[in-house]
Amino acid sequence: MKLAEKLNISNSQALFKEALTLIPGGVLGARKPTDFIDGEYPIFLESGKGCRLMDVDGNEYIDFLCGYGPIILGYREPEIDDAVYAQIRDKGFCFTLTQKYQNILAKKLKELVPSSEMSIFLKTGSDATTAAIRIARAHTNKLKVMRCGYHGWHDWCVEMKGGIPAKFYEDVFEFQYNRLDQLEALMAVHGQDTAAIIMTPFGHPNHQKMQTPAPGFLEGVRDLADRYGAVLVYDEIRTGFRLSMGGAQKRYGVTPDLSVLGKAIANGYPISVVTGKQEVMMAAAHKLFISSTFFPNSEAFVAALKTIEILERDHVLEDIWEKGEKFMAAIQALMDKHQVGAELTGVAPMFYITFEKDDAGAYKNKRNDFYTQLIRKGFFFTPHHHAYISYRHTQADLDLALTAIDESLAFIKGKYN
Repeated sequence: MKLAEKLNISNSQALFKEALTLIPGGVLGARKPTDFIDGEYPIFLESGKGCRLMDVDGNEYIDFLCGYGPIILGYREPEIDDAVYAQIRDKGFCFTLTQKYQNILAKKLKELVPSSEMSIFLKTGSDATTAAIRIARAHTNKLKVMRCGYHGWHDWCVEMKGGIPAKFYEDVFEFQYNRLDQLEALMAVHGQDTAAIIMTPFGHPNHQKMQTPAPGFLEGVRDLADRYGAVLVYDEIRTGFRLSMGGAQKRYGVTPDLSVLGKAIANGYPISVVTGKQEVMMAAAHKLFISSTFFPNSEAFVAALKTIEILERDHVLEDIWEKGEKFMAAIQALMDKHQVGAELTGVAPMFYITFEKDDAGAYKNKRNDFYTQLIRKGFFFTPHHHAYISYRHTQADLDLALTAIDESLAFIKGKYN
């Protein structure tokens, strides 16, 4: 199997060269060329529709990143966009006071999310996780935080510590997913001073294989939170409205005190949520201050309500699970066929293809070659982040992806075996 032909990404590269003189690093966050495969992936996109993307050089891709998670239906969904356009045109969306949509969305969340009794609405996942920790600290009058997973870019939790005084995160301690023993050890030392245990209820650590909860893990964490009087916070920014309409907490049957939601709730429009038990949430009414000029903007509330309506009406998540389970089974069959050390983890709506690590580091070369083949064939995955399936992925799209995965694994086998 030959190496696929390299894409023309000259316009992307020219724009990036210009951007380096205008934007620190050229682009912000996890979108730099080095966060993919430098020289192979586009850097600037032009448009998207359904499950397909077009870059500034005219290359088209079937997309499996879904905007890093917000796109649960597809790009440029007419029903959602039309609802937002109507709100902007007929009523407006940015006012001094709040519009009624906060109440409507909060009531809807109470119907769907097990932990939801009261809610506050923000814009980003980092906003929501930080607000949840502030609420937990105010409610408990405690300081320390136990964390598991990625929770955003704010001072208390960001992985890269540049520009952050150590005192801002010195009371935050990390444990690994499915390692209840680590959390038990931390709580034995810090439990009486712990305000919150914040975790992803489904394991999706950065750059690592995904994990479903081991038997008793979530229950054990819940027990520890109760035993020490800590607030249990589920970071469901990625899993909410994707693993189920009630999130991972609904799927796995363990209810936290607070939940943070975002991404898929509004199919790309910027909104996030802290929702949870009334007793804990009421700290936000009297003990602390959370505010922003743009938090009450109603266009994203309208988008969220319309997204939820479509998810329920069209049984979207059932469709994604059905397609995704068949797709993952077919990928695993291809891995069994080629035997190149490829690994598949995750669940139907969100999955990850990695390569078994070895001391010599050959897995990194295999990984880069595999994902280079896929992007050159017109399939937008990334070697450093899990993939998603959206409603607009058709069976034909998934079959095309399977052919590309088959050919890419065959290339790896021919090169390394």
